[in-house]
Amino acid sequence: MKNLKTFGLVLFVILLSSFTSGTTEAVEGYDIGDYATDFKLKNVDGKMVSLADFEDAKGFLVIFTCNTCPYAVAYEDRIIALDKKYKEQGVPVIAINPNNPAAKPKDDFAHMQRRAREKGFTFPYLLDEGQKIYPKYGATRTPHVFLLEKTGKGNKVRYIGTIDDNYARAEAVETKYVEDAIDAMLAGESIPLEKTRAIGCSIKV
Repeated sequence: MKNLKTFGLVLFVILLSSFTSGTTEAVEGYDIGDYATDFKLKNVDGKMVSLADFEDAKGFLVIFTCNTCPYAVAYEDRIIALDKKYKEQGVPVIAINPNNPAAKPKDDFAHMQRRAREKGFTFPYLLDEGQKIYPKYGATRTPHVFLLEKTGKGNKVRYIGTIDDNYARAEAVETKYVEDAIDAMLAGESIPLEKTRAIGCSIKV
């Protein structure tokens, strides 16, 4: 009887782990005021890209996104617009695909290259090969935004969360969290809302 109970407990733990292994909600990462690590990841053009490459940048809009998530796809045009608007002001978009292509084949490098061409991405679209970077940042969703400000001490995290308050309809957006954050940062003002809940698909491991 004791062995049967032990077996049942082990089986329960195995089943529980199978249901939770695909989630990334427990990932720890940066908070507001932390300094984010740099990285060197492969861009869709085959070149390696790091934040240090952008010597004249005032900050970065690091966005964890992908090809396959409906939320990420819905935000693609808005991400392109953000890059076009703020790159000239010194805050370029740096997009990173954190998904494991073994779990999501259409998020592999070849599909990333195809998607970047189809949409005319104006920003680097990097592969988090080996999924080493997104856990450091604490990204859990696609898309998940981290606004960094370049300072003498490093790239300081100023905003974390979602892009705006309506992923489904761009024309119905009332609050543009990212734009408000960047505008405040560039003006040297306090950011009105530093953290929001990221809306999107869980990162696939």
